[in-house]
Amino acid sequence: MVQIRWKLTTIPITVRKTVRWQWRKVKLSMNSLFYNHFLDQGYVADVCMEPMFWFVDNFTKCLGPFFVASVCGLTASVIVIAYWIGLPYWWHKSPWMTVILMIIGHWLLVNICFHYYMAANTHPGSPPEGALILEAASICRKCIAPKPPRTHHCSVCNKCILKMDHHCPWLNNCIGHFNHRYFFMYMAYMCLGVLFLIIFGFQLAYDEVWIGMEEIDEDDESFIEGHPVRFNNSILIPVTELMANLSSNMSLLETTEPHKGRSLRQSCLIYMAFINTGVLIALGALTLWHARLISRGETSIEANINKAETKRLAETNKVYTNPFDFGWRKNWRLFLGMVRGRTWRHVLLPSPHKPIGEGLTWHTVHSDTEDNSEEEEDSNRGEYLKDPFYTF
Repeated sequence: MVQIRWKLTTIPITVRKTVRWQWRKVKLSMNSLFYNHFLDQGYVADVCMEPMFWFVDNFTKCLGPFFVASVCGLTASVIVIAYWIGLPYWWHKSPWMTVILMIIGHWLLVNICFHYYMAANTHPGSPPEGALILEAASICRKCIAPKPPRTHHCSVCNKCILKMDHHCPWLNNCIGHFNHRYFFMYMAYMCLGVLFLIIFGFQLAYDEVWIGMEEIDEDDESFIEGHPVRFNNSILIPVTELMANLSSNMSLLETTEPHKGRSLRQSCLIYMAFINTGVLIALGALTLWHARLISRGETSIEANINKAETKRLAETNKVYTNPFDFGWRKNWRLFLGMVRGRTWRHVLLPSPHKPIGEGLTWHTVHSDTEDNSEEEEDSNRGEYLKDPFYTF
């Protein structure tokens, strides 16, 4: 009896040990799958939402070539219509003005094509694998690798991008350190191009679409339709004659052909009006927004980060300073790469010059006050610190 009682009392202890051991194994397995230094609620939420993110990212990546083909197709169609309808119209109106418009139009077209091609085919830049990164802001949660300042992970490209702004599906490429200038210049020149077409094509569209008149010879009076007018100041015109004329006119109206629909020229002009107006509104707003970000020395991602930091420090009566804001004038010169003797010629004409630095280390507003001794200690950073950053 004593032995039996001992066995009954040891059963619950054995069960508890077994359950505890199994729980430790499950916990160890979960930690081995998901655990890293950044494990928190946000990381767990990302893991749970990973299937949805995977679908959206791959869907965007698959549609990228179709977006690029759409941009090329719409741009080509507008150019063809401009040559087919606009060029003869302006040549008939003024040959000298046509030559001037052709020069301006082709300057805009060359810049649009060049900057779009470079923005879509230039790699935005990624941290080198296995190389020593002197300044690491943090560790990327996805790559589990050091992340330089201003670098963020792109879930579509599945890699970290230097000075990442955003992933553009219309370019099928990320916008980062090495192609940010091409992206902005493409938008700016595209807005100028559609504005150019709207201004110099407005009169043509108004005449042919709104009024419904095509080119008419001024000496030809056959287009003036009406009825002969009789003047009689001596006697009254009988009412019967008026009724007869009215009945004959009504019979003529009944026998006339029905009104025809829009011609191909009119449909093409309406198509161009909608495309150009839509692009000017949408792309113009985006261009102005990016111009504002460039003036403040920040990217689209950094704008949200700086806004959150400003709000957080304001609660403690502190003022947040963007470390990459050198003033709007210097910010623009750095962004456009107008250093090392470069002038506006490199902005007004296609230029493949690269931005300052390699995107791994960055000058800040605080580095302007550093001593020369500190700069000498950091001289092993290489060519980047030799860039004429402070002299223009």
